[in-house]
Amino acid sequence: MRPSVGRIGIWAHSSHLSGELARAVESMGYGAIWIGGSPAADLRIVDDLLAATDTLVVATGIVNIWTADATTVATSHHRITAAFPGRFLLGVGVGHPEAVGDYQHPYRSLVKYLDVLDDEGVPQDERALAALGPKVLTLARERSSGAHPYLTTPEHTRQARALLGENPLLAPEQKIVIETDPQKARDLGRRVVAKPYLELTNYVANLRRLGWSEDDFADGGSDALIDALVGHGDAATAAARVQQHLDAGADHVAIQLITAKGGDPVDGYRQLANELSA
Repeated sequence: MRPSVGRIGIWAHSSHLSGELARAVESMGYGAIWIGGSPAADLRIVDDLLAATDTLVVATGIVNIWTADATTVATSHHRITAAFPGRFLLGVGVGHPEAVGDYQHPYRSLVKYLDVLDDEGVPQDERALAALGPKVLTLARERSSGAHPYLTTPEHTRQARALLGENPLLAPEQKIVIETDPQKARDLGRRVVAKPYLELTNYVANLRRLGWSEDDFADGGSDALIDALVGHGDAATAAARVQQHLDAGADHVAIQLITAKGGDPVDGYRQLANELSA
């Protein structure tokens, strides 16, 4: 059975996650934590976060097929689901060609990776795929519980839902800055978006499909592009961007809260949770 991730979750790099944060967001009503940063195949961080909480689902966002051996990941999956049944979703993806020396035939390599997971007994409904374009979205529909798109817009969510159909999970990530000064908010968002994402071909190609031009990718991203990728404003305005994904067909939105360097995200998560539960 597919783990129940709820309507909203958080997405954060593994280096920013802790049991304390997991307990805090669980108490606010978030349904899941998505672990960014391509966690290692042993997935020990998943055990730690699950052990610190009672009902929260932990998902990988994502395990990278080039750096995490499929057989080892399958063994980790079985260990985790035996200890915490129904609370782990294995997110899998191909990463970026710029980050991997031997990035050949990514689609075929992803299919082979899923074949190994099948052979090792990892159920399809306990895994999801990082998917942006039509080909991998279709694969997500056919060979997993659904899709976890990253760096997208509500329009992409609408298109993805049409391709996936009604039943598969659609769980996009959404960057949020709680800041009412638009320029300050854009500066924070641009810091995260420009490097590395506007230098990575898979994300740029997806944004081109959505109608963005080369001018929008220059100089760290146009204001219009940053506004489209990073919801900002007061908590109510920022939460409205999350709601746009839900209205466009998302089942769940993974919120990546961007703060000033060294900032504590807990209050921001609380503000967003209050707005989204209203």
